[in-house]
Amino acid sequence: HAEQPHLPIPATAWAASHSVDWWLTTEDLPDPTNRVTLDEDGTIRLTWNPKNRESHQRLCHKWRELLKKFGFFGVFFQAMDISATAHQVGTCRFGEDPSESVLDPFCKAHDLENLYVVDASFMPSISAVNPSLTIIANALRVGSHIRRQIKSA
Repeated sequence: HAEQPHLPIPATAWAASHSVDWWLTTEDLPDPTNRVTLDEDGTIRLTWNPKNRESHQRLCHKWRELLKKFGFFGVFFQAMDISATAHQVGTCRFGEDPSESVLDPFCKAHDLENLYVVDASFMPSISAVNPSLTIIANALRVGSHIRRQIKSA
């Protein structure tokens, strides 16, 4: 009912007890205009332009065909907005060129000697999967690099 408040509660309760939820996701491709900014009054502003919509629509179309083939008579889709985002990536681009990136290939800030960023922000995209294991692997890689740097100093 929370998702469809204009429908009567008995109808949404029946639908909820006779349905299966699926979460279809496709990669949200990088967009350099996506931003997190802070207004002068401290308000956080999020600018997000969804990408890869055609691919997502093709996936939904194929999924609908399969479910109908398997006997699901009603297949409904509901798009999620930015509030459903759980794995933000790509907010700290990495690379060799400081004019094109914030971090070097070892996730060290170009302009600061003692700042390494090892969360998901260095990743340009995540192929519509949970990035946790990649984040862990990268943190271990960067930690080994830092250890080598300290030992050679």
